[in-house]
Amino acid sequence: MNQAQINLTAYLTLSRREVHRFLRIWPQTIMPSAVTMTLYFLVFGKFVGARIGLMDGVSYVDFIAPGLIMMAVITNAYTNTAFGFFIGKFQGNIEELLVAPIPSWVILLGYTTSGVLRGIVVGLVVIGVAMIFGGFSVAHFWLMLVVIFLSSLLFSLAGLFNGVFAKNFDDISIVPTFLLTPLTYLGGVFYSINLLSPFWKKLSLFNPVLYMVNAFRYGIVGISDISLWLAMTILIGMTVLLTVGNIYILDRGIGFRA
Repeated sequence: MNQAQINLTAYLTLSRREVHRFLRIWPQTIMPSAVTMTLYFLVFGKFVGARIGLMDGVSYVDFIAPGLIMMAVITNAYTNTAFGFFIGKFQGNIEELLVAPIPSWVILLGYTTSGVLRGIVVGLVVIGVAMIFGGFSVAHFWLMLVVIFLSSLLFSLAGLFNGVFAKNFDDISIVPTFLLTPLTYLGGVFYSINLLSPFWKKLSLFNPVLYMVNAFRYGIVGISDISLWLAMTILIGMTVLLTVGNIYILDRGIGFRA
């Protein structure tokens, strides 16, 4: 068996294991997002949205739908990879992978594939919920697919980065609670940044989630508070940066090798 076959076998084995893990416990990994987003659409989309009226020329439920979908996608992609990698550390599986004759990029690809798939699966479920409430239409189909894929990949990579340095399960939950959740809520999910004062509008531009939400919103309803080209450049640039960073720490065993 040559190196290419070894790499392919390792990738398929690792990715299948991680995908099977989150599918096996789907009531804990997929259904909570469906229930949570249903409540968001019901409360904000229907009850509150009926009083707000239009936002940037579209109904409020149509405006928040892309943000809610993106919020579910990035949270699940991040959590899946972070927990998956940390569990591997906790059980000692990572050490076995490190001594195996496979490059770091194969390990990275195996874990992130699972995170991307979970993000996309949850995204499709939430899209189904949005369609029930009438908050989903597609203006640019291919752009929508590209953004949801890149966003899942980016936060899957970020989750692996967290999993590398986590010392316990509390370290996994700290980042989503104190960093990821504020970024998503302040990332233009429920409002247009054009409604903010100049200071808060400029401050919002440092939030990476803002660019993902607006790029995805442009793909669905055709409106965005941010330049689409700027949003895609930042999204791709951050993905490349995290990919290089993860390969670097995996190559050197930083965070989990004595």
